[in-house]
Amino acid sequence: MENDIPPVNRIDQIREELKALEGQRVKVRANMGRSRIVERAGTLVHVHPSLFVIEVEERRGRKARQSYQYVDVLTGMVELSQNGEPLFAPFVDESMELVDYPLEERVVS
Repeated sequence: MENDIPPVNRIDQIREELKALEGQRVKVRANMGRSRIVERAGTLVHVHPSLFVIEVEERRGRKARQSYQYVDVLTGMVELSQNGEPLFAPFVDESMELVDYPLEERVVS
């Protein structure tokens, strides 16, 4: 199962897949917090060990570079797609229920 892969190896997998897409156009959907979601299209220009850089087109022909961390892709805060198809399936199963245990039952290690 894909979710059986340790998180560090999943980040390595994301990095390797993005390295293969370097120089290609992708669409980014980033959750910036406070109900602010930014969608932009651009070119994947650099893939570094801990982040990747996308050059996006701004108004009036200007270009801007935005960087994102692989962990943001892993947690779903950043979604990448190409030709309308998502590059990565969700790594977190949204059907799983989050259980909030009462404070006295929590184990601190």
